[in-house]
Amino acid sequence: MEKIRILGGKALEGTVRISGAKNASLPDVCASILTDQPLILGNVPEVGDIRTMGRVLSAMGVETDIRVGGVVELRAAKLTSVEATYDLVKTMRASVLVLGPVLAREGRARVSLPGGCAIGDRPIDLHLTALERMGAEIEVEHGYVEAKAKRLRGAEINFDTVTVTGTENIMMAASLAEGETILRNAACEPEIADLADLLVKMGARIQGAGGSTIRIEGVDRLHGAEHTVIPDRIETGTFVAAVAMAGGEIEIRNCHPPHLRSVLDKFREIGVRIEEGPDNLRVRAPRTVKPSDVTTNPHPGFPTDMQAQYMALMTMANGVSTITESIFENRYMHVAELQRMGASIRVDGRVAQVRGHTPLNGAQVMATDLRASACLVTAALAAKGETIIDRVYHLDRGYWRIDEKLRGIGADIERIDRGSDSGQRATDHAQIA
Repeated sequence: MEKIRILGGKALEGTVRISGAKNASLPDVCASILTDQPLILGNVPEVGDIRTMGRVLSAMGVETDIRVGGVVELRAAKLTSVEATYDLVKTMRASVLVLGPVLAREGRARVSLPGGCAIGDRPIDLHLTALERMGAEIEVEHGYVEAKAKRLRGAEINFDTVTVTGTENIMMAASLAEGETILRNAACEPEIADLADLLVKMGARIQGAGGSTIRIEGVDRLHGAEHTVIPDRIETGTFVAAVAMAGGEIEIRNCHPPHLRSVLDKFREIGVRIEEGPDNLRVRAPRTVKPSDVTTNPHPGFPTDMQAQYMALMTMANGVSTITESIFENRYMHVAELQRMGASIRVDGRVAQVRGHTPLNGAQVMATDLRASACLVTAALAAKGETIIDRVYHLDRGYWRIDEKLRGIGADIERIDRGSDSGQRATDHAQIA
């Protein structure tokens, strides 16, 4: 099993290019189920979760061609199975996104209850309740969701809490339903608008995506389309955090600053110097890091996927900061690993208090989930000495070649095999800039 070795203390300089958004690409590839014609997606990140979803779709009969360079071509001319098995979906919660489109197209679906990062309960009850309101008969037995509906019917759905995957799942299902579906308290994330843009290109009738109320007028048939996935706002924010911790100045290209307004505003507040262009950022490390409290919230609030990286940065602040995690109840597993590096953090339920100005030291640490692994990378860039991060497969689920991208802007970082003290991963070193 691979690890990542980082020798801290190297300032970052140069240019880095952001990949397409993983969290937009996953529902986009699932939209291929809704038509028998080809769907061609560009700017898809070549990360582990995309490969996993590709295997899920292939097992259902979708012709899936994932090409080097971020192009994915899919065609579901005929689905050979309506089942997504546990063996395929156990590592990724987003696999539930096949439920809505398969049920809408085939009238039945059997999908294993999903797995993924152990960061707290993320029940799919909201998905199932919404589908039942649209006329589906649903049973949950032996770890599988079994759904049937001759044809889904439009309905008015009020989500009890904001759900991103729930909004995406029902939006796809409603595109082929009979009549109008209205989603209230819908998620407002940029990834929702990206999926809606794709569905409209396929012939769907959708209004209001990106806002809290979405209207979908069902159609009888959708067709193929070509679509370019939006840049990854969380990868963008992670690189802003990286230079803020490591020091230096970098340019971040192929990003979309308006998608992470709350993150940029918060980083500016604590002293990070940021200049915005239409699709790029120039980021300079702060002279001093100011402490500042933050609470995670659904978009347009501060994203939970940036909480761990922000916590790492607050260990450098000249004072005490309070971080409140309002989305997931168990998303502080990175705290123990930061403490191994010297951080002073106290957790009480969903609230973490970070006492800053405590120098970090390199240590052996373990990634516990996707964003926790990014947090440990950013912390290691600022730490004194060598850090070894284990279980980096979590990192590879959502970040494409982040080690190579960081090395390209001056970080002392390499992949090593378990039991090996050194040894850079043999890989195709494409130019990343």
